[in-house]
Amino acid sequence: MAEAIWHEFPASEPLAEALAETVARHLAAAVEQRGMATIAVSGGSTPPPFFSALSRRKIDWPRVTVTLVDERFVPPSSERSNAGLAARHLLQNEAAQAQFVGLYHQAETIEEAAEKADEEIGRLPLPLDVGVLGMGLDGHTASFFPDAEDIALKLRVEDRRVLPIYAKSAGESRLTLSLPLLCRARVLVLHVEGEEKRRVLQAALTEEDGAKLPVRIAVEQAAAPVGIYWAPGGADTQRSPGDQSAS
Repeated sequence: MAEAIWHEFPASEPLAEALAETVARHLAAAVEQRGMATIAVSGGSTPPPFFSALSRRKIDWPRVTVTLVDERFVPPSSERSNAGLAARHLLQNEAAQAQFVGLYHQAETIEEAAEKADEEIGRLPLPLDVGVLGMGLDGHTASFFPDAEDIALKLRVEDRRVLPIYAKSAGESRLTLSLPLLCRARVLVLHVEGEEKRRVLQAALTEEDGAKLPVRIAVEQAAAPVGIYWAPGGADTQRSPGDQSAS
């Protein structure tokens, strides 16, 4: 298993500032070294303070492309859209100059939308420089729900960058970056808040029953040590992952 490095904070605000500083530093370094940077972020109720803090960091945002870890099969105008969440909280202030590539595409089926998103993500400079994951109380991360159809197969897909996901617990169809693509990120972090999520995550990473949980598999397969950013604040709700932190 790749090393998981815990970073604990007394509340959501200092966590958001510290995570924003870390992410901004890695994005700035990527721009300096390779002329561009890519970051994938998640949705949900946890990320907005982090998004706001990151949006104020002074880096070369026109050379940064922001995409999503996962998304519901809804247009950006929907209140459930992660693209809409990013637009309201991250693509503001200094970060308003960033490029944005969403996962949703208008299509007859989610499979067609996933194919279109796969092509578009394939045009980005990969691997991702930064990936920011969340986790739900069921141990899902991105849109890899434990009860998703063909979840064992979906977690191993190597020849696709974007996958359609069906899971009863998700409430609606999802689009998600593939796990291998996420795990190859140069920097991968897991942003979780709340005591209950801490217990779930610790059990997932250390107990035998956690071996099949998507969040455990993501940490195991990560190309570099995964930074876990945790604070006791936040709502311990079982929402869905496009909700990133539970997203």
